[in-house]
Amino acid sequence: MRVLVVTAVQAEADAVSDGLGAATERRLPGGYVLASHSGADVLAAGVGPAAAAAGTATALAVASPYDLVISAGIGGGFQPLAPVGSLVVADAIVAADLGAETPEGFLPVDELGFGRTVHHPPPELAARVAGLLDAVHAPVLTVSTVTGSAARAAELTARHPRAAAEAMEGFGVAEAAAAYAVPVVEIRAVSNAVGPRDRSAWRIGQALDALRYACRQLSPVFEKSPWESP
Repeated sequence: MRVLVVTAVQAEADAVSDGLGAATERRLPGGYVLASHSGADVLAAGVGPAAAAAGTATALAVASPYDLVISAGIGGGFQPLAPVGSLVVADAIVAADLGAETPEGFLPVDELGFGRTVHHPPPELAARVAGLLDAVHAPVLTVSTVTGSAARAAELTARHPRAAAEAMEGFGVAEAAAAYAVPVVEIRAVSNAVGPRDRSAWRIGQALDALRYACRQLSPVFEKSPWESP
């Protein structure tokens, strides 16, 4: 199996690469740098869903074939489901703020009659990855603006009561993967609680360590078929 792992920033890509072992670099159009490992390539595509989609699509266009795309990185965890330092594997990748505000509340774009707001990773594969990582297996929300208040956290929880984490890239990665008919999985290491913004409470180093650990655990899986049991 050949896997493309897409992160937002280089620190996340470095943590993933540390977990996968030795790599060689390949430069792609657009200034992207692909770190190629045995079984997996790692790309830091940029922050936010648009950058994530553009970087992922570039790699899929020029560096394929891939059997699986993984959106990976750190993110916020909804408490108490996903505490700081834990791992979350998405059973749904949700564009949580793609839609319209109305007097009756938020309407997602699919309810407006166009587009989509959810991608579903292959259920058996995502569940197997979650089991291997002892991770929370629940929806991960993609947002364009990171939650910074209790009111916003409560609003997201009300609309997505099963959500375990939020980040900024998963849906963009999933959109690009869908365009190339490649399955997608999202893995998040929790660095902070979703809610009031408190940088002093963030544990980015701990989350990057968890991400590094996850990729070490998954390295043997990358050498198998996407549907082969470990």
